[in-house]
Amino acid sequence: MQNKQTECIIITIGEEIVSGLITDTNSAWLGRELYALGVDVREKTSVKDKEEHIYQAIEEAFKKVSLVLMTGGLGPTKDDRTKHALMRYFGCADSFSAETYARIEVLLGKFGRTPTEAHRQQAFLPDCAELLENRLGTAPGMCFRVGEKMLISMPGIPYEMEAIYTDHIPGLIRETFEVMPIYHRILMTAGEGESRLALMIRDIEDNLPEGLSIAYLPGLAQVRIRVSGRGNPAGRVQERVEETAHAIERLIKPYVFGYDNEPLESAVGRLLSEKRLTLGTAESCTGGHLAHLVTSVPGSSAYFMGSVIAYSNQVKTDLLGVRASTLEKHGAVSEQTVIEMSSNVRARLGTDFGLATSGIAGPGGGTPQKPVGTIWIACAGPEGVETRKLSLSKSRLINIRYTSVVCMTLLRKFILQSELC
Repeated sequence: MQNKQTECIIITIGEEIVSGLITDTNSAWLGRELYALGVDVREKTSVKDKEEHIYQAIEEAFKKVSLVLMTGGLGPTKDDRTKHALMRYFGCADSFSAETYARIEVLLGKFGRTPTEAHRQQAFLPDCAELLENRLGTAPGMCFRVGEKMLISMPGIPYEMEAIYTDHIPGLIRETFEVMPIYHRILMTAGEGESRLALMIRDIEDNLPEGLSIAYLPGLAQVRIRVSGRGNPAGRVQERVEETAHAIERLIKPYVFGYDNEPLESAVGRLLSEKRLTLGTAESCTGGHLAHLVTSVPGSSAYFMGSVIAYSNQVKTDLLGVRASTLEKHGAVSEQTVIEMSSNVRARLGTDFGLATSGIAGPGGGTPQKPVGTIWIACAGPEGVETRKLSLSKSRLINIRYTSVVCMTLLRKFILQSELC
């Protein structure tokens, strides 16, 4: 057993990954699993499916760490060079694995197929490797050991890789290396920025118990605050993390809408459902994205009555009842317009709350007075209407998404402050 916290390097293999033709989801998944196991991922690297590149990646990785996890290049085709690089690095030859070939026959037989010569070649595996059964595919995982070093190679198909990891890898790592349990709690916040939140909880952060840490993970109009703890005994670490998370929540309670990656729309939906309140939306620049967020939550039909996508001025007047004089005097992108949109959609749909958006999402359409990214939002409720002006970026998609999240935050604030509560 090693005396220090175990570090590892993840290597993903494939021309399509390096070139950006597909997204490397394997290393992200492995990173999360290893983090939970108590292994520090030092680096992630991607290389082409070329023997020399793979060999060099292994060589460089073992100069830094004793544990390497590799995915990709274990299929039946000739362009997969991982097996050859591994045999070269670990100094072994290949031999026919009757057990592996038998599993290939059974797997293909379920689909009425018989193995090809390529499948037979796939059953020739390094004789120095411990084979790890792949219950979902034809290529087994392989574990190589030399001295204190260990390399685990898995197929690149995500569901096969995940199955092999889940079935075999945590046990192999625990048996071979020292891993320190890690526990974390994530507070989901919206409505305040990272620096302000850090200031509010500064005293807690300055006096954290040993082994605990706080990380700020900014997102789109949201900030996740992660409290992490590592050490033994695991139960006491978890207790300290929970105590710290609750202490933080008490200081920033108005901004905390949930825990552990709960979506804002889910938290707002839960509020609406619990309090038996209803919502309607009137969208211009967001083009239905706000309604999409609301309805992405199972059970949203209990509180969401509908939406009017009022993209043109004519629809704003004909369906939402926005006065032509308002549009003529103030324009579609104005506080006065979203006030009427939110109030009128609330009245016409008979809901407790109405949300409205109108703005210039971009990349064109801006003026010196109203540049791209100028967006007005409004929330109408039983106590009146609250508005907000946003000055965002030139990215259309970011503006649409950001606006929708800020609308949900404004609605949450309105619900919590409403007399209906």
